[in-house]
Amino acid sequence: MTLKECKKEEKADREFQKKFKFEGSISVLTRMMVDPAATEKRGGGKNLPLRRGEILDVIQFTNREQILCRNSQRRYGYVPRAVMLHL
Repeated sequence: MTLKECKKEEKADREFQKKFKFEGSISVLTRMMVDPAATEKRGGGKNLPLRRGEILDVIQFTNREQILCRNSQRRYGYVPRAVMLHL
């Protein structure tokens, strides 16, 4: 990883912590997959865009309806629990 990529990731992490009021270090709790039968959704606001079969890093289990996740492009957002499957 180059220095430029490292700084870009650090900036994205700081923006995530500010936007979601997340304190502490960002650590992946587990990885989950979006249900292949689920409908694809465009992201918006604080929601993460969903693609069928996509593997997401779980950052925080926020409540019974939503999970805070990160996708492969290092974008953060909420995902409905109903469309997530354990690996």
